[in-house]
Amino acid sequence: MKINFKEVGLKCGLEFHQMLNTSEKLFCSCPTVLRRDKPDFTFFRRLRPTMSELGEIDPAALFEFKRGRTYVYEGYVENTCLVEMDEEPPHDINREAVEIALMIALLLNAKIVDEIQVMRKIVIDGSNTTGFQRTALIALGGEINIGGKKVLIQTICLEEDAARKVLEKNNKVYYRLDRLGIPLIEIATAPVIETPQEAEEVAFKIGQLLRITGRVKRGLGTIRQDINVSIKGGAKIEIKGVQKLELISKVVEYEALRQLKLLEIRDILRKRGLTKDRIMKEVKHLDISSVFENTKSRVIKNILKKGGVVYGLKVPKMRGVLGFEIQPGRRFGTEIADRVRYWTGLGGIIHSDEMPAYGISSKEDEKIREMLALNENDAYIILAGPKDKVEKAVEVVLERIIEALDGVPEETRSANPDGTTHFTRPRPGAARMYPETDIRPFTVTNELIAKIRGQLPETPDKKFRKFITEYRLSEDLAKLMLRSYRLDLFEKIVNATKNVQPSFIAYVLEGVMKDLRRRGFDIESLEDEKIIDTFLLLDKGIIAKEALPEILKELCENPDMDVNAVIEKLGLRKISLDELKSYVRQVIKEKRNNLIARREKAVNIVMGEVMKVFRGKVDGKIVYQVVSEIVAKEIGSS
Repeated sequence: MKINFKEVGLKCGLEFHQMLNTSEKLFCSCPTVLRRDKPDFTFFRRLRPTMSELGEIDPAALFEFKRGRTYVYEGYVENTCLVEMDEEPPHDINREAVEIALMIALLLNAKIVDEIQVMRKIVIDGSNTTGFQRTALIALGGEINIGGKKVLIQTICLEEDAARKVLEKNNKVYYRLDRLGIPLIEIATAPVIETPQEAEEVAFKIGQLLRITGRVKRGLGTIRQDINVSIKGGAKIEIKGVQKLELISKVVEYEALRQLKLLEIRDILRKRGLTKDRIMKEVKHLDISSVFENTKSRVIKNILKKGGVVYGLKVPKMRGVLGFEIQPGRRFGTEIADRVRYWTGLGGIIHSDEMPAYGISSKEDEKIREMLALNENDAYIILAGPKDKVEKAVEVVLERIIEALDGVPEETRSANPDGTTHFTRPRPGAARMYPETDIRPFTVTNELIAKIRGQLPETPDKKFRKFITEYRLSEDLAKLMLRSYRLDLFEKIVNATKNVQPSFIAYVLEGVMKDLRRRGFDIESLEDEKIIDTFLLLDKGIIAKEALPEILKELCENPDMDVNAVIEKLGLRKISLDELKSYVRQVIKEKRNNLIARREKAVNIVMGEVMKVFRGKVDGKIVYQVVSEIVAKEIGSS
């Protein structure tokens, strides 16, 4: 479906959450290093919502509390202290993080506050041991220019990152505390973005600005975008956790489509005369477990074996609506299933628009319709599982069907890998913020601002000129590197090496990396330090240029290995010129008669044999030069 985004009144705003590359966390002295090894200790908590200063309870916090989950926290002695465990008050706010945030605010032409006050934002999904996230307003206003259009910045905040979820099992959620407390900058744009493509351009421009500072972390999970989307007649939907730039335009497009389809469903239901009163009066549920006594449906058979029940829920006037596609591969029934999963932990729902399915026969379908007394336009939903959860699911389904009469319910959603989204929780309200009383305010002085102004990085235009005049990049390659996700890494490597051409560094970071990704290698697992180490070994002549793709590929597959171990494993340490010449002479000696007979192809024949053994261990140009000289001398004198 092609959408005219101007016609439907698309409004979009972005929120960026970018990890800052500080040495310590925001409110303690723990290092900002993510760990992969086994944690040193664990502890668990139950979190409960509290009233704000307004005397209200945030709906999102209440939602998480009602799920009744226990949170298990995994920590490391070196990365976790009593602050993360909520056993010690937070320290003063990290000055390094504040200075980086102020630098970014200046680059965005924002108005910086005189005093930074830390606030608490209620979050009880377990991602913070305290039950709240600490956040501080740094600046207001600001703007970026996209194709001549000013996109306004509303707020710039500094906040602590959340703990990292690693597992959900048996109503327990496991979080790793290494990430908790790492400084994040949050940049929120005004809802003035009008197309999916514009959203992606804004995300790119702000991401580029952040990388230009050279003070932010990189890699999968270090930057996350939240997207707020609405259309005329729809609702403000917050979509959390979009990590890939190329996914942003698709997420925005699919959310606009979802809202249009939900409005279409609303109109269908109203046209059929469905009202809230009618739903409350006519929706009924029955225990239909007896229908499945001899069922071939494995799903239902297993539930009944475990003592579960199967309920049939009659939903009036909704025939065809449950199977109505609202996003690619997702139907209105999927929306209901999302709610059921998150509120009850059941696997989802089965509905009449998809029958026969899941091993349920036509006869069983007919029996269900008969028991529920379905009319022509009615539909049914099957809920199966433990009785208490199924009865709760009935309430959840009823609530979501009533919401369908109004079109688009306000909610928080999360992005799927294909750009579609799923329900996560209700949207938070205004009652989730209150002052942090344990941290002293930070005064922003004129002297500090002047100091940071003197440290501002080069503008993209200035970098572009430098890349061409100093680094000798072509215009196309210079533009590519300015747009590159690895712009800061490129400059670090150029400044750290003396004997490696910047054009080759650019080729590896863009060409080789993209090729590895296309071939299915996890390039996001490559740490900057290991990439830099690889180029330093090249700079010292320890490895050849040809070895880099193989080394980087091996590091993708074995991220815990260091570069020297990979070189030894692959046997890619650079050989000496004497070793190369000796082997070339050996090849010529063994194939002399053949080479004399095919003199015009002698160089190519020897090259092929030598590269079989020394590929990646020596520069191909050097091999060609040595082979050409020795072949001319040896074969020419015979």
